Amino acid sequence: MNTILGHLEPKAVWNHFEEICKIPRPSKKEEKMIAYLIGFAEKNQLKYKTDKLNNVLICKAATPGYENIKTVVLQSHLDMVGEKNADTIHDFEKDEIVPRIDGDWVKATGTTLGADCGIGIASQMALLVADHIPHGPIECLFTVDEETGLTGAFGLQPGFFEARTLINLDSEDWGEIFIGCAGGRDTKAEFTFKKTLVTPSMKACRISVTGLQGGHSGDEIHKGLGNSIKLINRLILEAGTHIEIAIADINGGNARNAIPREAFATIVVNEKQMVEFEEFVISFNQIVKKELCITAPGLEVKVEKAGPVYHVLDRETQTKLCLAVAACPHGEQAWSQTLDNLVETSTNLATINTEGDKVLVGTSQRSSIKSKLDDIVNTVQAVFNLAGAKVSASDGYPGWEPNPDSEILRISETSYKRLFNSDPEVKAIHAGLECGLIGEKYPGIDMVSIGPDIKGAHTPEERLGIKSTQEFWELLLDMLKNIPVK
Repeated sequence: MNTILGHLEPKAVWNHFEEICKIPRPSKKEEKMIAYLIGFAEKNQLKYKTDKLNNVLICKAATPGYENIKTVVLQSHLDMVGEKNADTIHDFEKDEIVPRIDGDWVKATGTTLGADCGIGIASQMALLVADHIPHGPIECLFTVDEETGLTGAFGLQPGFFEARTLINLDSEDWGEIFIGCAGGRDTKAEFTFKKTLVTPSMKACRISVTGLQGGHSGDEIHKGLGNSIKLINRLILEAGTHIEIAIADINGGNARNAIPREAFATIVVNEKQMVEFEEFVISFNQIVKKELCITAPGLEVKVEKAGPVYHVLDRETQTKLCLAVAACPHGEQAWSQTLDNLVETSTNLATINTEGDKVLVGTSQRSSIKSKLDDIVNTVQAVFNLAGAKVSASDGYPGWEPNPDSEILRISETSYKRLFNSDPEVKAIHAGLECGLIGEKYPGIDMVSIGPDIKGAHTPEERLGIKSTQEFWELLLDMLKNIPVK
């Protein structure tokens, strides 16, 4: 069989990863991946079970001589974020991801790669069929719909697995061992508008903001990455101070946990001011490209002619919407006072969509302190409530409180030092991990989270480090070999 990645080390992990890339698995659409795992377990005569949410657990007995070692559960999630460039044709529910090697990295072309958390799945599968790796009893837990709602972890029932030591394989920074994470909530706003007829003096055009880097709304929220929704809204507001503009539709962003990279709006402009507007867009493009020259060198703001438009938002709703989006906070809001270089609280202005007579705005908030999480949610709600929107917030998910005395942390640190002759960084992460929910359902469970380098997660620039994947695998095997007896 010809493979793209099969010559990379460790071969077993890369071969499984390449096979996983062939299986569509966007969030809430993981049926094919679930079926593949069940078939994999049956083919290899491994015990497995599923729960009512289709979380999958596959078990493997200890290798000879390791029967008395504590059971360990390895955990990853089955779904991936489906993000693509506007000019890329790809159906995440049907099409394969085709990986490619680019120097020291594995990437896709024009889409997310799915290394988050495909490389965790591949590592679990490689362990489940390996016959030469020493380990105690292993349970491999694969949860559904992590990216859009942590659904599988929310619905996980006590007793589904037996282990009281868990290694989460969903981290994205090699050389770092995570022992805590932020909690999060989502806040949504709904504007209902009156459809207003377009007068003959108004001509339609399409404005676009593309080429932003985007990024993970937890790991990368503090990096000053451009927000396409903020930019397109700013364009409309600034131009509207001296040019007659009305919005027909506005859309941007694709996922609650991704910083939006692209945004588009169909607008109508007074025909007599069209040249002035086009010149404004050119000037605006130059201004924001200069502002974001480091983080978004490919940024482009454009205006193009559009087909006929018959209805637009009423003036009052448009004004309230644009002012609310401008006022809505985005980015880091506070840094941790107890851990260095850790964002404590943040909020992401994530999506905006026009559906019928409504404009829907989606945001997500994170914090490692529950009271601060509630406070930033209240702040975002207040912005949209003042603008007259219908506002709702989710119950969210809990954070994971660090345990510096953790046994599995000590094992992972010792293994890392032995293998690489250096100390790993022990950290908490501003992103949400399923560990918080699992810890809530399995009180006292001992957990760490590790993973290879994954950069640009949740964007088409997602890339997986080749060398770090091999080292991650070596660390995982050494940790399993050194789990203590029961």
